[in-house]
Amino acid sequence: MPKLIFVNLPVADLPRAKAFYEAVGARNEPMFTDESAACMVFSDTIHVMLLTHDKYRQFTSKRIADAHETSEVLIAITLESRAEVDDITEKALAGGGREPRPVEDHGWMYSRAFEDPDGHVWEPVWMDEEAAKAAMAKEPAHA
Repeated sequence: MPKLIFVNLPVADLPRAKAFYEAVGARNEPMFTDESAACMVFSDTIHVMLLTHDKYRQFTSKRIADAHETSEVLIAITLESRAEVDDITEKALAGGGREPRPVEDHGWMYSRAFEDPDGHVWEPVWMDEEAAKAAMAKEPAHA
């Protein structure tokens, strides 16, 4: 069985968050969804659990970060092309997201970023692996 990743995110408004993630291409998995949580599936191995604050607090005693004010995590997701990076970002913006930084284009790597309505930052990225290896081979080693 392949390893799965479940990213757990606290959300203030579960129906709004669920609609946002559906707008960017995730599908809801009803088997793991109720009034306090929604499982959003990006692929066979990548799932996002949207948890109401009350539900999220069941898993941690720490204060829930306000992702509009504090950076808690940057979630990078690889895509097949520059066009897919643009497509998911444009869908995020149309669905109520915000673009927190300019496009990064290094030729061999192209990325954008968007925040969901709760401020969680996603970084869709496309990379030409062979060109990346060649570019990194030219860079001096970092200590």
